[in-house]
Amino acid sequence: MSGYQITSSSNEMIKEIVRLRERRERDVSGRLLIEGYRELRRALDAKWPIEQILYSPSLFLGCHEDALLKEGAVSGAKLFSCHPDPFRKASYRDRPDGLIAVARQRKPSLREVEHALRQRGAPALLVLAEAIEKPGNLGTILRSADGAGASGVLVCDRCTDIYNPNVVRSSVGTLFTQPVVEVGSREALDWCKSMGIRLLAATPHATTLYTEADLRAPLAIAVGTEQLGLSEALMKGADVQVSIPMRGVADSLNVATATVLLLYEALRQRAT
Repeated sequence: MSGYQITSSSNEMIKEIVRLRERRERDVSGRLLIEGYRELRRALDAKWPIEQILYSPSLFLGCHEDALLKEGAVSGAKLFSCHPDPFRKASYRDRPDGLIAVARQRKPSLREVEHALRQRGAPALLVLAEAIEKPGNLGTILRSADGAGASGVLVCDRCTDIYNPNVVRSSVGTLFTQPVVEVGSREALDWCKSMGIRLLAATPHATTLYTEADLRAPLAIAVGTEQLGLSEALMKGADVQVSIPMRGVADSLNVATATVLLLYEALRQRAT
């Protein structure tokens, strides 16, 4: 590990990390931030291209950080020890755990999803997330897709940058464990049709309950924003439309919550 320690909040690396919180800086530089032990652990496991790791031992929460840093160095990342004060300035968390990495962005393609489908050896299960506005929702959708063993997530007509630090955080690093492809809604729809993957649209206006639909065939679960729902193109192109019963005054669930219910209903049906 590096013997060089960053002691000043005006250090150029600290400034670079702070700038990378902004989408424009991430877009221009082609980089992203990965903060936290679990997030960095999953990025390393996925052989993500990590360039630098900033670490502050007095902020560590566990006992495995040294081993992770050594692994990061072997993978080619440069390590920089940091005094807690400048580290806290670089961190975007209320309670930093002493690890922040700068990594290069990757742009997975639909070909990678096709490869994941071949490797899966089971009917396709995908999420098609259209125009999701809140980073926390998108991150939770990624985490849920990983938990359900989905082969990938298609982020259509994005409103939120998939490399937003809050997406990385709320996904708990599962952004790195599956193909996450940015694609237009029409292209995603055409691709699903060409692959023989049925499109399921979640909408409160459907008469079929999600538990009544057959979710065992190759499937892409399409979800949109709570306010506007899915686009007309996806609604018309869907093979089946389903609703989730609502018994209170609210007419829809949080999009991430709805995605969890649909994914695990598909798993339940496929297990029986």
